[in-house]
Amino acid sequence: MTTSGPERTVNMPRVNLPSPNRRVWLGVLAALLVAWVLSQGVRVIPAGFVGVVFSSFSGVKPDVLQEGIHFVVPFVDHVNLYDARLQEVTLAHDSPNANDAEGAIRARSKEGLDITADVTVQFRIDRAKAAILHKELGRNYVQTVIRPQVRSKVRDAIGQFSAADIISTQRQAVEASITTSLRDVFSRNNLVLDSVLLRELRIPDSIAKAIEQKQAAEQQVAVERNRLQQSSISAQRAVVEAQGAAKAAVEQAKGEAQALSLRGKALRENPQLIQLTVAEKLAPTIQTVMLPSGGNFLLDLKSLGSAGTAATTTAAPATDKTAP
Repeated sequence: MTTSGPERTVNMPRVNLPSPNRRVWLGVLAALLVAWVLSQGVRVIPAGFVGVVFSSFSGVKPDVLQEGIHFVVPFVDHVNLYDARLQEVTLAHDSPNANDAEGAIRARSKEGLDITADVTVQFRIDRAKAAILHKELGRNYVQTVIRPQVRSKVRDAIGQFSAADIISTQRQAVEASITTSLRDVFSRNNLVLDSVLLRELRIPDSIAKAIEQKQAAEQQVAVERNRLQQSSISAQRAVVEAQGAAKAAVEQAKGEAQALSLRGKALRENPQLIQLTVAEKLAPTIQTVMLPSGGNFLLDLKSLGSAGTAATTTAAPATDKTAP
C-alpha cells in the first residue's frame, strides 16, 4: 500500500537585472558618497584663527594651519581651532562672574596693609607654537595658567611697595614689575603678553585717610622748608649787598683821601692855586682880578670902577666953563 504525501513546491530566487534607470541612480549615489567623503577632508580656517591637526594615527601634527582652505585626511585628521586674536582676562570685583576665584585680587603691601587690585591682562597665543600649546595645555589654558599666574605675580609685585607709594607715585612701577614677571611665564607657555592694566587699587578708608594726612603734613613741611631756604637766601643776599656797599664806601673814601692828598700837594707846590680857588668861590656879583706879578694880593675891580666914575663926573663941569 502506498501513500502519497503532500506535494512540495520549491521557490527559486528571481534575479532581476538592473534597468538602465537604476544604474544612473546608483552612479549618482556613488558620486554623492565620494563628494561627501572628500568634503570631510576640507577645512576652512577663519580669519584670526589657527588650526591644530590631530591625527588618529600619529597624534598632534607640528604644522599649524593658517587662515584659508586646507585639505586633511577624512575621518583621520581632526582640526582644532584656536583664536589667535588679542584676548583679555579681567580680574575685578565688578566682573560678571566675580567671586572668590574670579574676582579682584587681594594682596598685602610691604608694611602688611590689605590692598585690593582690579587687573586686566591682554594677550594672544603664539601662532607658530599653537600645536605645542594644544599638546601641553589644551583649550583650558586661561583657567590653568593665566588666571593663577596673574594672581600670583600681582601679589608678589604689590608686596614690594608700601601702600602710600602704590596709590600715589609707584603705580607705574607696580605695573612694570607685574609685566616683567608675567611676560616670562607667558613665554614659557607659548603665549604672548601684550599689556597689564591696573584698573583700580583700593585700600581701607581709614588707612587711605591716614596716608592723605601724612602726605599733607609732608607737603606742609616741604613748604616751610622752602620758605626757610628762601629766607636764608634773602639774608645771604642782604649780607652780600652790605659787604659790597661797605667795600664801595671804603674804596670811595680811599679815592677821596687820595684826591685831597694830591690837591694839598699841588697847593703846597703852587701857592697861586690858593688865590685861584678863593676867586672861584667868590660870588658872581663880586668882580675881582688876581694879579700874580710881584706880590700876592687881590684887586677890587668894583671899587676901581666907582673911583673912575667919580673922577669922570668931577672933570666934566670944568670943561663946560671954558666953552665959548
